[in-house]
Amino acid sequence: MKNVRLKIARTEHDLSQAELAKKVGVTRQTIGLIEAGKYNPTLQLCLAICKTLNKTLDELFWEE
Repeated sequence: MKNVRLKIARTEHDLSQAELAKKVGVTRQTIGLIEAGKYNPTLQLCLAICKTLNKTLDELFWEE
């Protein structure tokens, strides 16, 4: 399942995939795969992304 909420939050902060990746310590491809729903990130990575984007785990990663 695509993670559209992550992409929206990233663009709201005017960050490219590469910029977000650099801030959380992964590659741009990793962020792209998460957004495409082809990679299941670790909890540690999820928390780093949430902290960077000022969002909660529920807002970005919890399925509705």
